[in-house]
Amino acid sequence: MYCFIRLWKHRFFVTMPKSKQQKVQTIESLTDGLKNSKGAVFANFQGLKVTDFEALRKTAREQQVVVQVAKKTLVKRVFEDLGVSADPKTFVGGVVTLSGQDEISAAKIVSDFAKTHESVSIYGGVLEGSFIDAKSVKHLASLPTKHQLLGQLVGTLNAPVSGFVNVLAGNLRNLVNVLNNIKEAKA
Repeated sequence: MYCFIRLWKHRFFVTMPKSKQQKVQTIESLTDGLKNSKGAVFANFQGLKVTDFEALRKTAREQQVVVQVAKKTLVKRVFEDLGVSADPKTFVGGVVTLSGQDEISAAKIVSDFAKTHESVSIYGGVLEGSFIDAKSVKHLASLPTKHQLLGQLVGTLNAPVSGFVNVLAGNLRNLVNVLNNIKEAKA
């Protein structure tokens, strides 16, 4: 078995290549993640500091988004298993997968993170079982979140009712004003 020695901040790390069992587990994990999530995003995070990547993981965890790092060959196998028509070999650099329980959470996290970290680049994503390009992922990230849309819906549904209440209250205010004017006129 071969080992690789990496220099990171003046420390030597010995990393071993993944065993076949670890690769199978990664493929199963990616496959389950893509099947069970409504939306996923693939991005390159090479050149990013470890502290920044951990901050991304923390943000993703808070929003219930799963972050996985995988090799392109493993992602290609997952795409073949799921029938996704994209070739991960066209991705430049490493591949990080973010998958969430709603369609836009992963896209929004990566897009917001890429605004402050220029080394991050979006390859594309998977939405409803089909591959979408980076431009579509960025457009998806610009949409309001589910909670914002629900708030807008409640406001829209509440507007006619609150308008009706204001109209009724206006009539009562006018009646009180008329009665006060009559009282002052008699006094």
